[in-house]
Amino acid sequence: MAHDYNLHAPAGANKKKKILGRGQGSGKGTQAGKGHKGQKARSGGKTYVGFEGGQMPLYRRLAQRGFSNYPFKQEWQIINLGEIEKRYEAGETVDHASLHKKNLIKGNAPVKILANGDFSKKLSFKVDGISAAAKEKVEKAGGDVNVIPAPEKARPKNKMGQGKKAARKALAVKKAAGGK
Repeated sequence: MAHDYNLHAPAGANKKKKILGRGQGSGKGTQAGKGHKGQKARSGGKTYVGFEGGQMPLYRRLAQRGFSNYPFKQEWQIINLGEIEKRYEAGETVDHASLHKKNLIKGNAPVKILANGDFSKKLSFKVDGISAAAKEKVEKAGGDVNVIPAPEKARPKNKMGQGKKAARKALAVKKAAGGK
């Protein structure tokens, strides 16, 4: 039987902190576990991932090709009709505010409804997207669907707070007016 007076941590669970810079008798004297000389032995001598001692690093020597659409990626929050069936009563409206209250979504990302699960309640939907099968199920149950398109994600701006086309246009107007 375990008593509070004979409880202890298993062997090796509690380790003493390594204390550096306390002389030779401490067991970590001389170089204090940093090896001999060199950049990493100095204070503040950290390097970054991919650092090659000042040589042009591999990731900068290789040509960069292609295009990544990642900054413009649209993230959707997916909800199935089965979950909506469980959490809503007949006659309610399914929109961003009500989905937040029922803890089905987080944040402000656009919402898309999919058709997984059974659905039989008459509900009104005001969402950013809905699959064709889900729309069919909702209308079959007597509900109505209003798709409100999500606003497009803003494109990254340049230093002047404009897109490339707007910056070129502003520059052309400035030049035409006689400015530099």
